[in-house]
Amino acid sequence: MTAPTLATAPGELGDLRVREALATALWISPEEGAVAPPGQRPAYLVRCRFDAAGGAPAWLYATAHGIYEVFLNGVRVGDQELTPGFSAYRRRLEVQRHELTDLVESGVNTLVVVLSDGWFRGRHGFERRADGFGTRTGLLAAVVGEDGEPLTATDATWRSRPSHITRADLMDGQAVDLRALDPGWFTGTDDGGWRPVVVSADAGAVDPGRLVAPSAPPVRRVEEVPVDGLSRPRPGTVVVDFGQNVNGWVRLVDLGPAGTHLTLTHGEALDPAGLVTTHHLRAFDFASHELLPAGQVDEVVSAGRPGEVFEPRHTTHGFRYVQVDGVPEGLDLSGATAVVVQSDLARTGEFTCSDERLNRLHEVVRWSLRDNTCALPTDCPQRERSGFTGDWQVFVATAALMADVDAFSRRWLRDLAADQWADGRIPTIVPNPGGDRPSGVAFEDASAGSAGWGDAAAIVPWELWRAYGDLGGLAGQFPAMRRWVDYAAGCAASRRHPDRAAARPVPAAHERYLWDTGFHFGEWLEPDVPPAPDASVDHGIVATAYLHRSAAITAATARVLGEEAVAAGYQQIAEGARDAWQAEYLLPDGTLAEERQAHYVRALAFDLVPEGLRQPVADRLAALVHANDDRLNTGFLATGMLLPALADHGHADLAGRLLTRTGQPSWLGMLEAGATTMWERWDGVAPDGTATGSLNHYSKGAVASFLHTHLVGLRLPEFPTAAEAGYRRIRIAPTPLPGITSASSTQQTASGPLTVAWRIDGPTFVLDVDLPVGTIADVDLPDGRTCRLRQRAQLTCPAPRS
Repeated sequence: MTAPTLATAPGELGDLRVREALATALWISPEEGAVAPPGQRPAYLVRCRFDAAGGAPAWLYATAHGIYEVFLNGVRVGDQELTPGFSAYRRRLEVQRHELTDLVESGVNTLVVVLSDGWFRGRHGFERRADGFGTRTGLLAAVVGEDGEPLTATDATWRSRPSHITRADLMDGQAVDLRALDPGWFTGTDDGGWRPVVVSADAGAVDPGRLVAPSAPPVRRVEEVPVDGLSRPRPGTVVVDFGQNVNGWVRLVDLGPAGTHLTLTHGEALDPAGLVTTHHLRAFDFASHELLPAGQVDEVVSAGRPGEVFEPRHTTHGFRYVQVDGVPEGLDLSGATAVVVQSDLARTGEFTCSDERLNRLHEVVRWSLRDNTCALPTDCPQRERSGFTGDWQVFVATAALMADVDAFSRRWLRDLAADQWADGRIPTIVPNPGGDRPSGVAFEDASAGSAGWGDAAAIVPWELWRAYGDLGGLAGQFPAMRRWVDYAAGCAASRRHPDRAAARPVPAAHERYLWDTGFHFGEWLEPDVPPAPDASVDHGIVATAYLHRSAAITAATARVLGEEAVAAGYQQIAEGARDAWQAEYLLPDGTLAEERQAHYVRALAFDLVPEGLRQPVADRLAALVHANDDRLNTGFLATGMLLPALADHGHADLAGRLLTRTGQPSWLGMLEAGATTMWERWDGVAPDGTATGSLNHYSKGAVASFLHTHLVGLRLPEFPTAAEAGYRRIRIAPTPLPGITSASSTQQTASGPLTVAWRIDGPTFVLDVDLPVGTIADVDLPDGRTCRLRQRAQLTCPAPRS
């Protein structure tokens, strides 16, 4: 059997359509003159006029180097935000299709595009470097009629001018001077000031092969959060608390008299004086260690016109609080609104139980998911806003229990494949300004290929396969998956850590599969280990574990695709890495050579331990937790796997205690301290209120999967076949925890809604299962009985003792 083939690649027909629509369009850029410094660049207007018959069908096809926003005859077109989104622009640039029919007027129509830096040339990432993909913004657009006939397309006849948006940057913020705004710019009734555009001669810009149709839900304004509280810590300053950490911007509807200059500083925490602090969000330059500004500052100058509204749609911020400075006496900010901006992902998973603290935890995790799915899966919505591979690797399975992240993730995986280096390594962030090769930035290049981060190439598509069962999506990512494992296995086979080589000059046979060299972040952000990235550290116990895991996934993928010979090769790598890991790190009594909770968690979760030693390993993990005052000590990579590792090996009560612990480090401790989203660090807010790191990272929120898979008991096969993936085969094995009397999970699967719910009714445990047609469920009841279900059923057994 050979691997299945697809008649067309995902989106191919749409890709052809957008390329045909833009066949006569030229890339144009506004006339800028001297380019302002990064973060201080204004947004420009680009305009044309075209003739049309009123009511005649018309569509706009558009994309940009930067962010574009369209107006026709003074009316904003559509409801998408931050178009064309963020992708590996050199290889994949999305083109949006907007219907104009209801806005087209008989005769002359005025089309205006607002163009700003966006991700293309704006400041981006931890070090806030600008011009990552180019030094000029640009627009490519065409308006076509009913039969595809062109009504207008970007060319040298278009005109440009600066706008009233005096600066626009996704990181630094947006400034608007409404006194400079002429509404006639958008209707064609202004008195001039327009200059010719610049037609691009860049060969890369005019390559039509990189133009693709959108393949995932667009970014939209999805919710509005009203003011939760106002304070006035000093004259002229108002601090607005929205009560929820969000991603988006603030809309103001009262801007004061003409000339009022308001400055809005967005943040997640307040200092002792009640002012917004962003110190904990400041990154630094890796070379000089100089602290960088936190950004997130908007400004608006009022023109005093009735009905003025400030809504900065060419930036986003991560914030709960906004500090407004320059507030004149009598200006009422109670009507301010936090506008939540995210990829418009369908909400597909629900959880509830009798413990309201866990229900709240689930929703706090969901908020972090929402705030970090804005065009791509980001690490945080304020400091970097980058597609860190490790973050989505640890969280994607949890995300799939809450929302439909299939198309969203596969879009990002195409960027991952586009940015994969020639040797197979994966950059730490995707999309990557450096593209598919070294960027020249020392730390960025050194960190590419870190275990647990680069493994997103294998783990993310496999988790999507488990949850959604899309064979085409899995097949599309298989080449990138293979190249990553080949790279990691090649590193293991060709290099030895200097310390190991000094201690053992002649390598042991198993070292062929021992990956102990190169830069790795390791477990990262364990509670008692300060973050100190160091390429000289031997992280072999982590990297070799991930080599085994990704090789095993790649072998399983090959089997699903009918590539048995390929599967055998990757299975050999997986077994070799497991043997090497055991030889180096596993002692005969079930203890590990490096005693950290996270290593024991991986040993169990990745099936690195022989069957006879699994229980001793689990018992030693439990002992380490007990020795730490029944507190976790895991970091970035292992936290989401900790509770399942304990519960699956006879320590469910301990898993329950960890789940419901308060104080630091703990999940409910975050909530006790006022968290409305997950923190990056366990000590994100100290008892005195001092904030550290981002307060909106979803990685530690991977614990929410335990609520579905163990507390409720809804589990997917670890290595499903084509007949089992996408909830076609499930296991239901509830793990009732002390003090919890009911729990339920509902999932909207490809086959229909699926619900698993249990309750304790006096002495009886009652399990209700509602399956979609075609799903088979193997049920393990708490009393040890098993059965198989194919339809709705209610099962009972004696309630477990608490």
